[in-house]
Amino acid sequence: MIGYYIHHQGMGHLRRAQAIAAHLPAGSVTALSSLPRPGGWDNPWIQLDRDDTGSEPASVDANGRLHWVPLHDAGLRERMGQLSAWLREAAPAVLVADVSVEAALLARLHGVPVVSVALPGLRRDPAHTLGFGISDAVISAWPPEAPDMLAVSDDCLSGKLVPVGAISGIPVRPGRPPGPVTRVLVLGGAGGGGMNDADIEDARRQTPGVEWVALGTNPGNRTADPLPHLRDASLVVTHAGQGAVADAAAAGVPAVVVPLERPHQEQFTTGRALSRMPGLPVIVSRSFARSDWAQVLAAAEKLDGRGWAVWNDGQGAARAAQVIADVAAPRPVPAGAAP
Repeated sequence: MIGYYIHHQGMGHLRRAQAIAAHLPAGSVTALSSLPRPGGWDNPWIQLDRDDTGSEPASVDANGRLHWVPLHDAGLRERMGQLSAWLREAAPAVLVADVSVEAALLARLHGVPVVSVALPGLRRDPAHTLGFGISDAVISAWPPEAPDMLAVSDDCLSGKLVPVGAISGIPVRPGRPPGPVTRVLVLGGAGGGGMNDADIEDARRQTPGVEWVALGTNPGNRTADPLPHLRDASLVVTHAGQGAVADAAAAGVPAVVVPLERPHQEQFTTGRALSRMPGLPVIVSRSFARSDWAQVLAAAEKLDGRGWAVWNDGQGAARAAQVIADVAAPRPVPAGAAP
């Protein structure tokens, strides 16, 4: 039995879990999340109480040692009780934390091995140091070639970090060779931020003859399946979230990536890495709102979508599943060890 804690912010954590679970034995993965059970999930699903509904959360970080543990919060208390009850009853072989230092720590306090998922950025704070330190393995969804994606303190990741490559629910397609940009897909995300309607309209005015299509930029144009839109696009304009970049790379479509403000400089770190990797078909921009889209699209015409293969070769989810399976595998007890 494998427990998989799925953070409820945005949809990237869920989509990553779905991709990884597809490479693990059927029925072996129990999801633990505040999100409702999604369609197509064929494994057990336990919906947890929310821990962020209190009107006046107090001391949420336990004096800087954790990330979110508000004092006297009934939702947090119930949530941790639900997790603890499941850990006690299921006795899982491993818990995957994507992402929660608190869930990882709770599992380890129950004697359950932990595989944590690392996000990019500056993660030197005590909570990340603790979470990585107690983990048996740490998965990161970027390739080994990506430079300086994660900054941590001391040796909490020593021998544990496994960069598996980008993880997307979209099958990898042959990359689009250089060519005219006639259709631009503006890809937003459930985590918030991105290009607004006024910016998109301004980009249309600057580039007559180019079709601009918005997807996920507001609640009215979101979809669970961006693949058909990515397949038809000759350029993607998106933020630097891991899921968005992984999807563009899987589709083999050149991209303009605009990092957004996120905790721990997550997207800015990804943007810098993308700009420094030779051969990637990407232009990193400081803003969606700009007055030179015609020049940007002219530069994008020279990008070769086949260069995305180094970022996403389609095997990231399978590699992550193997890391989880290895940690879950029974371990021999050393001779002479106490029972």
